[in-house]
Amino acid sequence: MKFGIFYEHQLPRPWTETSEFELLQNSLVEIEVADRLGYDYAWEVEHHFLEEYSHSSAPECFLAAASQRTKQIRLGHGIVQLTTNHPARVAERVSTLDLLSGGRVEFGMGEGSSITELHPFDRRFRDKREVWEDAVKAILPMFGAEAVEYHGEHFDFPLRNVLPKPMQKPHPPLWVACSQLDTIEMAGRRGIGALGFQFVSADAANAWVNTYYDAFVNRQDKLTDYQTNPNIALVSGFMCCETEEEAFEKADGWTFFQFTLRFYSKHGPIEPGSVSLWEQYLEWKDTEQGRKQRRSGLIGSPETLRRKLRKFEESNIDQVILLNQAGNNKHEDICASLELFASEVMPEFHAREPEHQEWKRAVLAGEIALDAVDVDAFRPRNMAAPTLPPGSGSQESRDAS
Repeated sequence: MKFGIFYEHQLPRPWTETSEFELLQNSLVEIEVADRLGYDYAWEVEHHFLEEYSHSSAPECFLAAASQRTKQIRLGHGIVQLTTNHPARVAERVSTLDLLSGGRVEFGMGEGSSITELHPFDRRFRDKREVWEDAVKAILPMFGAEAVEYHGEHFDFPLRNVLPKPMQKPHPPLWVACSQLDTIEMAGRRGIGALGFQFVSADAANAWVNTYYDAFVNRQDKLTDYQTNPNIALVSGFMCCETEEEAFEKADGWTFFQFTLRFYSKHGPIEPGSVSLWEQYLEWKDTEQGRKQRRSGLIGSPETLRRKLRKFEESNIDQVILLNQAGNNKHEDICASLELFASEVMPEFHAREPEHQEWKRAVLAGEIALDAVDVDAFRPRNMAAPTLPPGSGSQESRDAS
């Protein structure tokens, strides 16, 4: 199994004039540490207008800076919003980053998750899957062909040579965000790597892994001509400390991440500055639901994390992406956690990576037939969203409801 680290660039209120500067600089140091320790991937999201949850609107800039401070670690767009970016600009930026990094880019693609992000770019929420598919068809030929034109429903592009071309041929590995579990099956059917969140149990992981590879092998239906990427990667909250108590004390940011993710998935746009999610979170964290969420994720001692990861390894997960930068988690604790995990836990799973690759080869070759599993039993229950204070919702939000 391989391991990545993940960045939303969360920044709870209150903010100072230097908060964002310190956040980005600390994140670059953390990626340097991860590169030195042998982590496989560093992933950076793209979001817009999501106060406190994600101050990461220009991942190509951040990853370009990281590319000049690292040597081995793969640099992943997790993801580029294809709905809010022009296809040619995406191809140009991804190719440039691939050249700057010496061919270390992973190209994750997504739709955008809410009207908060989509409407300012003149995209309707109900159209986002169609726009995403249209963009994929437009972008991927731009990485190779010297003369490309595209005439689709949402994008119309005249004959041009999109420059530069990426170092990796025919293009960097492709991934798609899987915020909904059903998207995992879609990713397998499209022949694209799946980027999702941690499953509720090891049994659920096994069910969805089987579903993904069954679709990849038996029902593959690519959107256009591209190189497939059979991979499933899961994002999980993370903090590795010598004791369980210390880990949970230092991993409060993971609970804040879940709180804010649910907030923005359930609410439309809010008036800027009208809500302090950190203050709302402090009230929510001590509820029964909040206490339950604190116990999820890869948080604990090396032995606890080793035990949990072995269950996911048995499910043939390809990569676990560790979300350490969240909420008010401290930079020093993040670095120490990465150090301890790399020393005490990661080597065991890296050592068995050749066995996993042989399993995958056999599955893709049809030598191993995976059992079909009913995934309905493993769908998460809907949880109540945090409420908005009076007067904080925008007119756009009220109109969209």
